[in-house]
Amino acid sequence: MIFNLLTLFFIVVLLYSSIQILPKTVFITYFYNINLIFKFKAIAIGSLFLILPLNVIGQELPPLQNFSPQTYGADDQNWSISQDVNKIIYVANNKGLLEYNGAKWKLYSTPNNSILRSVEVIEDKIYTGSYMDFGFWKRNKYGLLEYKSLSENFEHELIEDEEFWEIIALEDWVLFQSLDRIYIYHTKDFSYRIIDSNTRIVKMYKVDDTIYFQKIGDGIYKIENGNEILVASSQSIINKEIINVFYNDNSLLFQTKEDGFYEYSNQVITEWNITSNQFLKTVSVYNSVKLSNGDFILGTISNGVIHLNAEGEVILKMDQPNGLSNNTVLSVFEDVSGNIWLGLDNGINVLNLNSPFKVYRDSQGVLGTIYTSIKIDEYLYLGTNQGLFYRSLNSNSKFQFVNGTEGQVWDLQIIDGSLLCGHDKGTFIVDKDNANLISEEKGTWVIKKIEENPNLLIQGNYKGISILEKTFNNRWRFRNKLKGFNISSRYFEFLSPSELLVSHEYKGVYKLKINQDFSEVINYKKEDIDKGVSSSLINYNGNLLYAYNDGIFKYNTLDQSFKKDSILSSLYTESNYISGKLVNDTYGNKLWSFSEDQIIYIEPGKLTNEPKINKLFLPSQVRKSKTGYENLVYLEEGVYLMGTTEGYLIIDLNKIEQTNLEIKLNTISYNALHNQMLPLELEEQASLENNNNNIYFNYSIANFNKLSPTLYQYRLLGIYDNWSSWSTNSEILFENLPHGDYTFEARAKIGNQLSNNSAIFLFTIEKPWYLKPLAVALYIIGFVLIVLLVQYINIKYYRSQRAKLLATKEREIEFKELENQRQLMEFKNQNLHQDIESKNRELGISTMNLIKKNEFLNNIKNELKGLEDIKGLKNVIRIIDKNINNTEDWKFFEEAFNNADKDFLKKIKKIHPTLTPNDLKLCAYLRLNLSSKEIAPLLNISSRSVEVKRYRLRKKMDLPHEASLTNYILEI
Repeated sequence: MIFNLLTLFFIVVLLYSSIQILPKTVFITYFYNINLIFKFKAIAIGSLFLILPLNVIGQELPPLQNFSPQTYGADDQNWSISQDVNKIIYVANNKGLLEYNGAKWKLYSTPNNSILRSVEVIEDKIYTGSYMDFGFWKRNKYGLLEYKSLSENFEHELIEDEEFWEIIALEDWVLFQSLDRIYIYHTKDFSYRIIDSNTRIVKMYKVDDTIYFQKIGDGIYKIENGNEILVASSQSIINKEIINVFYNDNSLLFQTKEDGFYEYSNQVITEWNITSNQFLKTVSVYNSVKLSNGDFILGTISNGVIHLNAEGEVILKMDQPNGLSNNTVLSVFEDVSGNIWLGLDNGINVLNLNSPFKVYRDSQGVLGTIYTSIKIDEYLYLGTNQGLFYRSLNSNSKFQFVNGTEGQVWDLQIIDGSLLCGHDKGTFIVDKDNANLISEEKGTWVIKKIEENPNLLIQGNYKGISILEKTFNNRWRFRNKLKGFNISSRYFEFLSPSELLVSHEYKGVYKLKINQDFSEVINYKKEDIDKGVSSSLINYNGNLLYAYNDGIFKYNTLDQSFKKDSILSSLYTESNYISGKLVNDTYGNKLWSFSEDQIIYIEPGKLTNEPKINKLFLPSQVRKSKTGYENLVYLEEGVYLMGTTEGYLIIDLNKIEQTNLEIKLNTISYNALHNQMLPLELEEQASLENNNNNIYFNYSIANFNKLSPTLYQYRLLGIYDNWSSWSTNSEILFENLPHGDYTFEARAKIGNQLSNNSAIFLFTIEKPWYLKPLAVALYIIGFVLIVLLVQYINIKYYRSQRAKLLATKEREIEFKELENQRQLMEFKNQNLHQDIESKNRELGISTMNLIKKNEFLNNIKNELKGLEDIKGLKNVIRIIDKNINNTEDWKFFEEAFNNADKDFLKKIKKIHPTLTPNDLKLCAYLRLNLSSKEIAPLLNISSRSVEVKRYRLRKKMDLPHEASLTNYILEI
C-alpha cells in the first residue's frame, strides 16, 4: 500500500510539473512508454535511500543571487539565456527579451507580445524565437535594441501555433527549431531550408560542429549538408525524451529526462556507468549544460539544480530550501566567467560557481551566531550563542550538538592536544561529542598558555582572571582566581612573566603586576590610552597591538607606553571603521582586520620590514559577521572559515584572481525641463541646445558576483571636476547644466581592482540665443547706435538747454511784465471789488429803502382804511398801492441786483424755465437772504402769502421736502 501511494505521488508530481512548464506536446512522450508507471514502483524504495543522503543539510554552497520578477520587471518564467561579447546577459521571458548589464535590467517586448521561448547571441545579433515568429535584435546608434523579423517575409507559411524553442549557430547558418520543423537560415544570402518531421521534435543539440535532434518514437538524427541522417534508433532510447547530447571520450552521451545518461559508442547504446545514474532516475531533468571544466549542471522540473563532476558524481544539489527561488529550472547557462545562470519557473538565479567564497547558511536557526571556530583533526567545531556544534570536515552531514554546552560559547583552543571551550558557564574540556566542565568560574572569554609554566593556563572571565592547572593524570582543572582584580578580561597579553595587559572596551587598558605563583594581582594601573568600543588587544609577531577607532597602537617596551603605528593605522578611516577586532592567524602568519566594506589581512614583507597589506572587498552587510566579535579560523593553505550571524563563509584566497574590467556606456539621453527623454548617439560628440540641459548617463560593468559588488564613480569635467564618492548606483542625471563644453567620465571597481578604462563622453551645451555671435554682433551694433544716439541726444540736449536758458530769460522778462500787469489787475480788481461792495451797499440800502417805503405806505394805507369814508380817500389809497407796486422800483432793484450778482437771474431761469417774473423776484429776494417778513412789503403781500409763494416756488423747482429753498438759491 505504501509503495502504491508513493508511486502515485511521484506520477502526479511529474505530470503536474510537466503540464505547467512544457509545451503541450512534450509530455505526450510519457504515454509512449506505459512501463513508466511500473518503473516508478520499482525504484520507489531506491528513491528514498538515494535522496536522503543527498539532502543539502550542511552544504557549503557557492554564492547565489536571486532576481525576482519584481526585480527585473517582467514575467516569472524564463525559457532561455545567452550572453554577448560584452558579457551582457539576455533572457527569453514570457514578456519578451530581458537584458542585464550587471547593474540594471531592461525589458524589450516582442512585436506580437507573445512569449519568447529561445534566445541566442550570434556575433552582433541576438536571435530570438517566439510564437509564430523568429528573428534577431540589433543595437542601434543609441545603444538600444531593435527587432527585425525573419519569418514575416518567409515564402513558406508557418505551421499554426508554431513556437521556436531552440536556436543554434553553425558557420554561416542559424537553425530555428520548433516542435514540428527545423528552419535553416543562411546569414549571407538569406536563403532557407526546412527539415520537416512527422513526429514531434523535442530538442536540437550542437556537439562540436554537428547538429543533432530527436524525433519522438523515431530516433536521433544529425544534419549533414542540410539533410537529416538517422544516427540511433535503439529501442532503449527511442521513446525516452533526450534532454541533451554531449561528447565524451570519443563517444556520445545521451542525457534522458528521467533515465539518466546513456553512452553511444560504435553504434551501441548502453547506460553510462556512473555513480549518480540511479539517483538521476528519481528526478525529472528538463535541461542541462556541460561546463567548460567538463562538469555537468542539470536543471530539473521539481528538484532544483544538480551539479555533477566530469565522472558523473553528484557534488552539489540546490533547491528551494537552499536558496533557489523555485525548484523548476527551465534553462541553464554558463557565462564566460563560469557563473551558472538559471532561468526558473519563477525568477532568475545566478550561481557563482567559481567564487572564492562559499556560504553555509543556517536557514533553520539551529546554530545561531558563530563567535568562534576551530579545526581539530578531521572535525570542525563551531562555538555559537546556542552552544558547541561539530561535524566531520569535507562532509555535508548535519552539525551535531555537543551535549551539555547549551548557551554562549566564547573561545575554542587546542592546548597540548586537548580542546578547551570557553563558555558562559565556565570552561569545558571537549572530547569529540563529550564536554566536561572543569571550571565553574562564569564567563570564560579566552584561554591561553603560560609559556614559562606549561602546567598552568590563564583564562579571562567576566569578573577577573583565573588559573587552570594540569593534574598528575594530564587533566586540566580549576586552581584559583587571581585576587585583587575583578574587571572583565576579554583581552589580555603578557608583557613579562609577571606583567599582564588587560583590555576592557568601556574602561580602557590596565597593566597588572602578578605575584610569582599566580594567586594574586599585586597592583594594577590604567594605561594612558583611550578606551574604544569594539577594541581589541593582541600579540602579533612579538608585538602587542591595541586597536580601536583611532587606529592601531603598538606597545613600546622601552618607555612602557602605546605608540600609534602609522602603517597599520592606515587600515582604519573615520568613515570605514566598524570594529577594532584583530585576529592573529598563527598558521598562515596573517593579521586580519575588518572594516565597513573590506576584510584586510597583513603579511610580513618578504624583502623589507614593511608589512604587506592585502584587501578583500567584502562589505559588512554582505558578510554579516557579528560586529566586535569577528572570528576567522585557518582550514588549509589559503582557505579560511569566518563565522557570521547566519552560519559561516569559506574564503579561498587561492581563487581570488584579477580580471579585465571594462566599463561601458549603455545609453545616454537628454531632455528639456519636464519633457520626455530623448536618446543620444553613443559614438559621436553631442551638441545640445541650451534648453536641453538635462542629460542622463547609464553605464555598467558586467559583474555578476553576489559577494563582490561593483562600485562606480563619475565626474563631469567642466563643472564637477572631482570624482564622486563610490556608489553601487550605475546611472546619473545632471539637471540644468549651464552652457559650456563638458567631458563625462565614469569608472568602476570590484574589490580593490579598478576598471581598465573609463567610460567617456564629450558634449556641449550651446549658449543661449542671446549669447551667440550674431546676438553679440547685434549687441555691439546696438551699443554703437546707442552711443551715437546718446551723443546726438546730448548735442540736442545742450542745444535745447541753451534754448531753454534763452526762453527762461525771455519768460523771466515776460513774468516781470506779467507781474506788473498782475499788480495793475490787482489794483483794478480792488477797485472793482470796491465798486461791487459799493453797489452791494447801494443795493442793500435801496432794498431797505424799498422795504421801509412799502412798510410806511402800508401803514398809511392801513390807517386810512380805518377812517370813515372820506371823499377822495380811495384815490389816495390807489396812489399808495401804485407806489407800493411801482415797477420802476423793481427795475432799479433789478439793475442793482444784476450788478451785485451778475447773471443769477439768467442762471436760475435757465435751470427752471417755468419761473414767472414774480417767481424771479422772490428768488432775488431769497438770494439776498431776506426773510418772509422782509419780503412781504416788497411784494405788497402778507407774510403768509410769501410762504404760499415759497411753497409754490419749491414745487416748480421740484425740491424735496427736506431741502432748504433759501440754501438752494444761495448755492446757485
